This record gives sequence, structure tokens and C-alpha cells, in this order.
Amino acid sequence: MSDNPKHVNSQDDDQRDAQLNLEINEKQKEVIEKDFVPHFLPTYRIKSLLYPLPIIIVIVFAAILAYLTFFVAGIQIEESYFPEDEFGPLAVVLNGVIFTIVAVVSAFVIVFLIKKFGIGVLKYIFGLSFAFISFFMTLLFSEVIIYLIFVQFPETTFVLKLYFLFINVYLPILTAILVFLLLYKYFTSKSINTKNLIVLYVSLLISASMSIILPFWSTLAILIGISLWDIFGVLYKHGPIKAMMDIATQNDDENSLTKAEIKEKIKNGETIYDTSKLEIGIGDLAFYSLLTSSVLLYTNNIIIMILTTVAILIGTGITISGLKRNKILPGLPISIFLGIGAFLLSQFVINIFFM
Repeated sequence: MSDNPKHVNSQDDDQRDAQLNLEINEKQKEVIEKDFVPHFLPTYRIKSLLYPLPIIIVIVFAAILAYLTFFVAGIQIEESYFPEDEFGPLAVVLNGVIFTIVAVVSAFVIVFLIKKFGIGVLKYIFGLSFAFISFFMTLLFSEVIIYLIFVQFPETTFVLKLYFLFINVYLPILTAILVFLLLYKYFTSKSINTKNLIVLYVSLLISASMSIILPFWSTLAILIGISLWDIFGVLYKHGPIKAMMDIATQNDDENSLTKAEIKEKIKNGETIYDTSKLEIGIGDLAFYSLLTSSVLLYTNNIIIMILTTVAILIGTGITISGLKRNKILPGLPISIFLGIGAFLLSQFVINIFFM
């Protein structure tokens, strides 16, 4: 190592020159804009630099709903194909496998329906799914919130009558109206912000409800299974998720580069995809927050949940960086595996040094 100031300055100049050349080379590359999926598909559109924002929003609100329901209201329901208390580790594996198989079959069925009836069939699939999830999950968590409000008052006859009136009459009617307006705005509004808000709302309902219902270790097995399926479904050339996205974003412009030409240019470093804007799928948002909400309910430790969240955000950032060379990438694997790893490591450290 040299202490010569001129030598140090020379090294700094070389580093700056190398960085400048790298930036110039990046700017000289041809940038290809990606096709946006149809407006009615459940994705959250955002500038890539702001990608943590929707993830954090869903994680925070899903965690609050799950915590209020599980710990404060005392509603602790565990439903799975095989009970973990009875079958142990075998139940964890079987639950993960069965849930993954259901997801696989559903994806192939959806692709079949798209090929037979066109991309428009997804409007009905997502419409029915959103209606079912939004109505029953909104009803569930609204009942929890109303219960937590009413228990603060003396248990008089008037309070009890008012409570049952809210639960049995007002709440179902208001929930039905809300769901109708939600679906109407989702399929008719051209506003990206409106659609994004609805995607966030449905995502947090899915994750909060699943974290309450599913046993913890089965949830981890399910997330691992779905992540592995995500890799196959997106990256395999005949994968159903890839096929679905290809159909949804197909471009009839004959003057555009062919897929083979684009692939060759990217391989040679002549071309990169535009990653200034991106779309995060509703499934990615829901499963990210499912992991963090489940970790919170299992550990009752906000620090472990935060560490898991940070790992998920890092994983998502790594995935986004890979989108410069790939039109589409699976959003779950890196984030979920890093999140699970962060949970296991932090849980181990806390058990060893703080218990």
C-alpha cells in the first residue's frame, strides 16, 4: 500500500473515469419499453424507485388487522387440510403441497379459459374473486373493529341491542354497497390511482385473513411451494403464468423487434428493458404481507417482523434489478426466501441471547 498522495489521486481519477464510462455505456444502450398489462388485471403500477411504498402499506395494515383480530379480539382460528397439532411436520408438508397443487391447477385452468374465450374472461374471474374476498373479509374485520369499539362501553341493554343491530343489519348492507362500488370503480375507472388503491385493499384483506386462518409452519411451507411454482410458471417457456402474460401483453406491431432479436441484443449487452416503471402483482403483495403478518402473530415480536420486512424489500429490489435483462421475473422467490431466512435467523438469535 502506498502513501503517495499523487498515487492516491490517480487511483481516484481512474475510478471516476471507470464509473463515468460505465454510465455512458448504460445510456448508449437501446432501451425497450415493456408492454403494460390490460388495465383490469390486478397489478399495482408505480415508479420503480418507489417500489417499497405499496409493499410497506400492505404489510403495515395487514399486520394491524391480523393483530387486532388475533390478540386483541381473541379470534384465533386455525384451518388447514391437515392439523399441525395432530400430524406434526407431515401436516406442514402436506398442507404446502396441497395448496401449491391447487395454485398450479388454477393457473392452467385460467390459461385454458383465456385461450378459449379470450383475455376478457379474466374480468369475470377477478370480478367474482374480488367480490367474494372483499365482502366476507371486509365483513369479518369490520365485525372485529365494531366489537372492539363496543366492548369499551358498559354492557347495558341499549348497547347490546345497538351492537347486534350494527352486526346483523347495518354492517352487511354497508359492506355489500362498498363491494359493489369497489368492483364498479375497478372495472370502469381509468384512474391508475383508483385501481392501485383497490389492489392494495384486496391484498391486505387476503394476507390478514390467511395469516389468522393458516397454521404458521404450514404458511411457510405454502409460501415456499408457491415461490417454487412461481419460478416454473414464469421462467419455463411453456409456464402458464408466462403464457398468461404473453397473451395479455401481446403486441401486433410488425415493425417491432422479434422476441429472438430482443433476446440476442440483451445477451450481447446492446439492449436493456426500461425499468423506470413497474407493475407489482396482487399475489406478490398478498404473499409478502402474509409472511410478515404470520411472523408477527407467531412471535408477537415487532422487531422480528421488521427484519423480515426489510429482507423482503431487499429481495424485491434484487428482483427489480434483474428486470433490465428480463421482460418478466417471478416476484416471490428471492423476497420470500430472504424473508423466511431473516425470520429464522432473528428468531434463533433472540432465543439464544435474549431468552
